[in-house]
Amino acid sequence: MSPSGGAPGEGAPLSERAAWVRDRIADAVRRSGRPAGSVKLVAVSKTRPLERILEVHAAGLSVFGENYIQEAEEKIPGLPGAEWHLIGRLQGNKVRRAVALFSWIQTADSARRLREISRCAAESGKTARVLIEVNLGGEGSKAGADPGDLRAILDASTGLPGVRVEGFMAIPPFSVDPEGSRPHFKRLRELRDALAREIPGAALGELSMGMSNDFEQAIGEGATIVRVGTAIFGSRQGRG
Repeated sequence: MSPSGGAPGEGAPLSERAAWVRDRIADAVRRSGRPAGSVKLVAVSKTRPLERILEVHAAGLSVFGENYIQEAEEKIPGLPGAEWHLIGRLQGNKVRRAVALFSWIQTADSARRLREISRCAAESGKTARVLIEVNLGGEGSKAGADPGDLRAILDASTGLPGVRVEGFMAIPPFSVDPEGSRPHFKRLRELRDALAREIPGAALGELSMGMSNDFEQAIGEGATIVRVGTAIFGSRQGRG
């Protein structure tokens, strides 16, 4: 751990960086008054070589997130005991491959996509755990369902074989100040809570929100899954 108690330096061992992230998550969980272990850490491993992923796995992390199907197909056989999440956009022509590869698909964004997942999962005898991605900021550059469409999407998911919709995922508009993300996290939680009240029996317990820059704020607003890349693996181009 860094002497000052801050984030480990860029050249720090991945085990140290992973431990620092886990400690910060545990502190945020305690501050929010929630039970220890109630937040799942997804280590965002997109663009990272398998040897770095194996190093992080040896440090105790076992859940990984990938954005691209082809890249995931090259990595997952090298660490089959891990839990793998698709956290990138899911194209219709890659649904079958995604269902075969991933335990969780966090980026379903329409009733049509849910039906495609259902068909592929049912054919293979699997049950896909799914989150509905929500475009909170109305950003044209991002995927995700419009918040106003969520009720219809959830209604369409009722009775689909091979699919278990567990909650929502979101990537809010980027803010240099992590507190700038908090209103978006709060909105996603409030959307989830309202829909859970409206739809009897809806199992919407999961909220995947928060990345390297703002996962503590996300936990404070009810995140059950955080997706952290840069803080674990070190900097690269793009967000993590």
